[in-house]
Amino acid sequence: MNTMNLATLCRRVNLKELVTNVPVYDSVSDACGGGLSLLFRRWATKKTAGSTKNGRDSQPKNLGVKKFGGERVIPGNIIVRQRGTRFHPGDYVGIGKDHTLYALKEGNVRFERNKLTGRKWVHVDPKEGHVLHPIYTNTALEASDSQLNPSPC
Repeated sequence: MNTMNLATLCRRVNLKELVTNVPVYDSVSDACGGGLSLLFRRWATKKTAGSTKNGRDSQPKNLGVKKFGGERVIPGNIIVRQRGTRFHPGDYVGIGKDHTLYALKEGNVRFERNKLTGRKWVHVDPKEGHVLHPIYTNTALEASDSQLNPSPC
């Protein structure tokens, strides 16, 4: 019953309006002019300590070409670190699951670009005295045979 009477009293006096419409003074002398005791309001000048909005920074991925054209490589040397296949693997070049290109044989790096498609290839030219892989030797023999003895069509 007391809470009911208190609620009706607050509505009659309009306590909310009295609290929100208290005048704000710049100095104490303005407030104490009539001998009245008034409340001073002070607004926060800074946000409270909380979470920061820009505290995230990813680690560098160190992408790009690591061995340029004409440089010497040994098996396992990384030639290009990339996202996607900007450069495609050519002769004696392997590709990792993150599209990293690496040398499979010892030799020199050579970059090639297809004029029609614009696709870029990375090759490793093996050093002198290097024995070609059987796959490459078979295709080289077939190509030389076809040039010497053209098949009748």
